[in-house]
Amino acid sequence: MIQRLLGKLYVQVLLGVSAGIALGVFYPDFGSSLKPFGDVFIKLIKMVFAPIIFATVVLGIARMENMKELGRVGVRALLYFEVLSTFALALGLIVVNVVQPGAGMNVDPAHLDAKAIATYTHAAEQPHSFIDFLMNMVPTSVIDSLARNDILQILVFATLFGIALSHIGPRARPVVDFLDSFTHGIFSVVGMIMRLAPLAAFGAMAFTVGKYGLGSVVSLGKLMGTMYLTCLLFVVIVLGGVARISGFSLWKFLRYIRDELFTVLGTSSSESVVPQLMRKLENAGVSKPVVGLVVPAGLTFNPDGQCIYYTMAAIFIAQATNTPLTLTDQLVVLGVLLLTSKGSAGVTGSGFITLAATLASMGKIPVAGMVLLLGVDRFMSEARAITNTIGNAVGTLAIARWVGAIDQQRLNDALDGKLQDDPEVLADPTPTPAPASASSIGTHLTRAADAHAGLMH
Repeated sequence: MIQRLLGKLYVQVLLGVSAGIALGVFYPDFGSSLKPFGDVFIKLIKMVFAPIIFATVVLGIARMENMKELGRVGVRALLYFEVLSTFALALGLIVVNVVQPGAGMNVDPAHLDAKAIATYTHAAEQPHSFIDFLMNMVPTSVIDSLARNDILQILVFATLFGIALSHIGPRARPVVDFLDSFTHGIFSVVGMIMRLAPLAAFGAMAFTVGKYGLGSVVSLGKLMGTMYLTCLLFVVIVLGGVARISGFSLWKFLRYIRDELFTVLGTSSSESVVPQLMRKLENAGVSKPVVGLVVPAGLTFNPDGQCIYYTMAAIFIAQATNTPLTLTDQLVVLGVLLLTSKGSAGVTGSGFITLAATLASMGKIPVAGMVLLLGVDRFMSEARAITNTIGNAVGTLAIARWVGAIDQQRLNDALDGKLQDDPEVLADPTPTPAPASASSIGTHLTRAADAHAGLMH
């Protein structure tokens, strides 16, 4: 029984996190030296991230017989992302004003170390306009965007390439078959990498606690507690409501993806579980084209945890530095973040960088005040990353249900633990029929789904 329990990835990751915290507390110097463990794991995931996103998106679009399907899924996904991001930003704004974690700190911005921010953000303070954002969507070259793991640029090129293959028709079959085999091979590599997740979680937590200590957590504990509470409220109330409307239990779904959530807890990166999360969603009955399009796009356009952090951190700095903000000022902060939040990826530290750029572009809240967040930003990143992951996964199911591209019975079986997950099954799966109530588009999408598994042990 114990041996079987220890064989579960989420148990191994949880043990790694606990051991890392203990090591960081009792041997902080040694714990601080273990940072490379987590860094190597993130680099390994990023190594396969770009090819997985590219191949999956191209395959999903190329297999669509009608290009109206792409527009239907894409438009609804973007609409869903914008609504949920707005909810997250607004919730963070409301809670930080009610709790006021920065009130009474009376920090003088002139005495803060602005150089630390400049070093941390690497000149991220340069303003980013909406035009810059649109221009950045187009890659200078395909190789450059793949090499830099630029999610948005990869999505743009993959979408265009997938549409081209779809128009070519039968002549594109060799390319499609190659990409399909290539994807299976990359997912096998991911399975190997995921075996290192417990070790990565151990090293990352040992570094965090050893570097900053528990004292730094206590000193800004009110902000951290408020952040975690807000993320919990968002998951339970907002995402719980979305799950209920979409016809599935949020709690069963969280249990289904618990391996991924514990991995995110250890690595503080929602990007680190994208490949296996996509496999699990496909295994749960969501069509492969929808998963391939929505999950990667969600990293850029649906960072729910990041959005909560942005408004809370911005208003916290204003409170701590006694910077007066009117209701209009706070609404402007929310409006600016609606745009700038869409440029953040699921990588550790991206939230801090995007916030710095946002504050600098506004000129109202002192950017130097972000020094106050340096000690606990790494701890709050876990809440951001987990909320991002849950929001992206729930959103994919909701959008699939919206377009009729999900096998509801298979989803129920997966959440009830009736499906066997086997990541080694790489043979061509048997097509899963769509529910009787699904539209013709949903039927085609569902039949295109692969029923292979996604639980990485």
